[in-house]
Amino acid sequence: MPILNKDMTLCISLSARPSNNGTRFHNHLYEQLDLNWIYKAFAPTNLEQAIAGVRGLGIRGCAISMPYKEDVIALVDEMDPSAKAIDSVNTIVNTDGRLTAYNTDYTAIEQLLATNKVPTSHSVLVQGAGGMAKATVAALRDAGFADVTVIARNEAAGRALAGQYGFRWQAALDGGTADLLINVTPIGMAGGAEADALAFPQETIDAARVVFDVVALPAETPLIKAARAAGKPVITGAEVATIQALEQFVLYTGVRPTAEQVRAAEEFMRAQ
Repeated sequence: MPILNKDMTLCISLSARPSNNGTRFHNHLYEQLDLNWIYKAFAPTNLEQAIAGVRGLGIRGCAISMPYKEDVIALVDEMDPSAKAIDSVNTIVNTDGRLTAYNTDYTAIEQLLATNKVPTSHSVLVQGAGGMAKATVAALRDAGFADVTVIARNEAAGRALAGQYGFRWQAALDGGTADLLINVTPIGMAGGAEADALAFPQETIDAARVVFDVVALPAETPLIKAARAAGKPVITGAEVATIQALEQFVLYTGVRPTAEQVRAAEEFMRAQ
């Protein structure tokens, strides 16, 4: 990485509980591609001031994580169709002071469902109703999944999300199960109050066919560990993080790295 200098382009991420995933991934690619850029993660104390800083300081790109993916909508100038369609933002690009919002989470979910050849005939339980859940449920609908239930304690958010895509909502699992389990809550996330908790009961995991956890840190969440132990195919949040970060990188820099460069950055990210 170049020595810090006045001409260096800055990109950042905003999250309640920042990780080094994006920092390591982006900075490794900057170094491989000899770009005079740097990436830094932040936990903002005031979101409105943070976004004003992105605009006022000429910060090129800003990744948005939990719990800010909906709150930033009122703070940007333009919503790309990828974000507008699901009212959720995970990426902001600053072009001469004009902030455009995107969502690359949707792209990641869509690609992973396809590459893992998850049958669209599978029944699905999606736990959560926040910004990432919106991207996930939209990707499921667009991929052709029809039997989907959104589990969310927040009735207003859960009903709205499920209803928007023609799916069902319920407040709690209540002993149910499905072929595909997807966790889009912070349950199992490192540093959180529920870091050691299972997002789904063991009996539900045992009855499933595929388990998908969007939590990226740690790469092996309690849910992923339990699913592997039960012999279930898994899709991890680390995989989501790689794809969505790659698409962010392209939006920020205008450069698409080679598959080999992406693999090297992913390996570096996961080696932390």
